[in-house]
Amino acid sequence: MTKTIILNQQEVNHKAKRIAFQIYEDHLNETEIILAGIANSGYKFAVLLKANLEEISSLQVSLCEVQINKKNPLHSDHSQLKVQGYENKCVVVVDDVLNSGATLIYAVKKFLEVPLKQLKTAVLVDRSHKRYPVKADYKGLSLSTSLNEMVQVSFTPEVKVELF
Repeated sequence: MTKTIILNQQEVNHKAKRIAFQIYEDHLNETEIILAGIANSGYKFAVLLKANLEEISSLQVSLCEVQINKKNPLHSDHSQLKVQGYENKCVVVVDDVLNSGATLIYAVKKFLEVPLKQLKTAVLVDRSHKRYPVKADYKGLSLSTSLNEMVQVSFTPEVKVELF
C-alpha cells in the first residue's frame, strides 16, 4: 500500500485560512457563529478554523463536537450543545473528508430540528463520491479518487493529508 502526501501542514493551514475568510465573508453581518465539528478529525479541523476566524474577524466563534455512530447513525449521541445554543443562529458543520456524504448528512440532521439563521458545511477534502444529496459549501481541496483509494487526515504529530 503506497501512501502519497496530498497536503502538508503548511498547505492544510493555508486551506484552513482561506475557508475561514470565506466563512467570515458569508457572515459579515453576524456577531456569532457555531462550528460543529464531527468527532475526531472533523472536530480538529473545526478547532483550526476557529483559530483562523478569531485571528481575522470579530465573530464570536462557539465550538461543539458532533458524535456520529457510523453503524447506527439515526441513533447517534449527537452533540454536547443544547438546542438553545444553536437555535436561530448560524451553524457550520465541519468534517475532514467528504466521501459518500453519509456522515455529513446525519450530522446536519440534528441541526434541522430547530429553526436556524443559516446552515453551511465545510470540509478539508471533497472526494465527490456522493450517495446522499449533500455538498460542501466550503472546501479546501476537491480530489478525484477511485472508490478503492482512501484519504486520511492526520492532525498529530504533524498535520497532513494522505492518499492510499
